[in-house]
Amino acid sequence: MTSKAQHSQGLLLFRLHNGRQFALGTLKIKELFPYKTITPLIHSEPGVMGAVTIRQQTIPVIDMAQVIGIGAIPQDKIEQSFILVTDCQRKTVGFLVSGIDQIIETNWKQIKPPAKALGKNVYITGTVNVDNELVQLMDIELLLARMYPDADNHTHVAITDLERERLKALNILVVDDSRIARKQLTDVLNQLNISFLVTDNGSNALDIMKKQASEGRPIDILVSDIEMPGLDGYELTFEVRNVPALAGAYIILHTSLSSAISVSQAKQVGADEALEKFDARELIASMLSGANLRVKN
Repeated sequence: MTSKAQHSQGLLLFRLHNGRQFALGTLKIKELFPYKTITPLIHSEPGVMGAVTIRQQTIPVIDMAQVIGIGAIPQDKIEQSFILVTDCQRKTVGFLVSGIDQIIETNWKQIKPPAKALGKNVYITGTVNVDNELVQLMDIELLLARMYPDADNHTHVAITDLERERLKALNILVVDDSRIARKQLTDVLNQLNISFLVTDNGSNALDIMKKQASEGRPIDILVSDIEMPGLDGYELTFEVRNVPALAGAYIILHTSLSSAISVSQAKQVGADEALEKFDARELIASMLSGANLRVKN
C-alpha cells in the first residue's frame, strides 16, 4: 500500500517591520491585498487597528507585530504594508504585515517543532529553513486566542451518564502542536471527567499508540490535528491504519481550516471523521460515534 499522505504544504513568506521573516500556510489565507484605509473602532483591544470592508464583508484588522510583542508598525510604513485575510477557527480576520516575499512548497516533514527553550508563550508552531534563513511558522490559533480570549471558551457539553461512562471506558489520545488548541480539546474532556493521553506531535503519538498496544491497551479514539510539523495528521492516520495492532482506532482529524479540501483528504487516508476546530459539541458527538461503534462491535 502506497502512502497518500505525502502532501506538500504551501507557505506564504512575509516580513514584519523589524525585517524578520515568518510563514503562514496558504490554506489558511483567504485573500491578500495591499493596504487600504482602515476605519478605527472605538473601545478596540490593543493591536486591533480597526476594520475594512472586503467584498461586502467587514472584518477586523490586527497589527500582527504589535500583538506578538515587536511593537506597532511605524506610521511611515503603514501605507506600504499588506493585509493578510485569514480564514481560521471559523473567524475571518485581517493581519497587517510589512512585506510579502514569496510562496514556497514544502513538506511537513521539513518543518521542525520550535525549541522547547523558547518557552510556551511564543507565537510559532515550527521552523523551516528557506535559502539558509530560518523561517518561523506563525501560530494563528494562539494569536486569535489572545485577541479573542472568550470566543472559543465554550467547553461545557451536556451528555448523559451512559454516554460519559462509554467514553470513560475508552483509551483516548489527543494530538495537537498548538498549545491553545490542545488546551481547548483537553478542557472539554476534563470538564466531563474523562481521562486521556495527550502529546504535541505525530511522531510521539505513533510511539504512544505502539506502546499502549504492546501493553494490551490499544488507543480506541485518536483525536489529531492535521497541520503539524514532522508527521502530520494525514501521515499519522496512514501509519496507524497500516499497523494491525493500531488500525482499530477511531480516528478524528481536526483542522483550523475552513475548507472541504482537508475533510476530503482526511477521508482518503483513512480517517473516520474530519472536523473544523474548534466546536466542543461536534468533538464530543464524533467521539461518541466512535464509542457507539465499539459497543456495536
